[in-house]
Amino acid sequence: MSEETVKVAVEKGVASVTLNRPAVHNAFDDALIARLTEALREVGEDPGVRVVVLRGAGKSFSAGADLNWMQRMAGYSRTQNLADAMGLAQLLHTLDTLPRPTIAAVHGAAFGGGVGLVAACDIAVAAETAAFSLSEVRLGLIPAVISPYVVAAIGARQARRYFLTAERFDAGEARRLGLVHEVTTPEALEARVTAIATELLRGGPGAIGAAKNLVAAVAGRPVDTALMADTARRIADIRAGEEAREGVGAFLEKRKPRWFPE
Repeated sequence: MSEETVKVAVEKGVASVTLNRPAVHNAFDDALIARLTEALREVGEDPGVRVVVLRGAGKSFSAGADLNWMQRMAGYSRTQNLADAMGLAQLLHTLDTLPRPTIAAVHGAAFGGGVGLVAACDIAVAAETAAFSLSEVRLGLIPAVISPYVVAAIGARQARRYFLTAERFDAGEARRLGLVHEVTTPEALEARVTAIATELLRGGPGAIGAAKNLVAAVAGRPVDTALMADTARRIADIRAGEEAREGVGAFLEKRKPRWFPE
């Protein structure tokens, strides 16, 4: 995998995946989308990786779509445009369903597809100077592929406003909407992300993956017999596993389980 547009570094179980097109504020093009998807799949399959942090190099997290790329796509056929859009859809699906917990470390601009990346991460922390916009309609476009993740994060009512107005909003508003979980000073952003990653390392790796899958499985479903049976099966399976035996045993023996960071 080229490190020209995406950089990956792994240290003590934490993979840092960095968008690396700072000259264009980490704007997407087809090459970046393909390489980021590849990078996420690699860290998701790496048994040495337990947490993934998504960052942007330079002044911004991501300014969304590269306008030169969008201009080029305007001359493509509908079939070509559909295939290209599916590439972004696959990237977001990969990020959303990654078997490792993900943290978005957001600074500077997060516009358009950049908002989609933030929404698809499990946890998002933003510098108080970050700026957000679902800016597509200003270009005669719509935030189609990112919409399931953004609507899940901020709700349909707020999406109606921000999808339509394309207005910019700050980190405080992003937190109020539910797009980000925490806001901190720019100077404290990395320390806060590191602290959250450390907390994630304290959980059982298998349990964290199962907990992430659990949220996706129960969200929006009615509490009926089928859901009760599904959740009962999930905890029964977990209880019988080696990781749960180790975790419960360590707690009763007043020691750290084997997966704890040193």
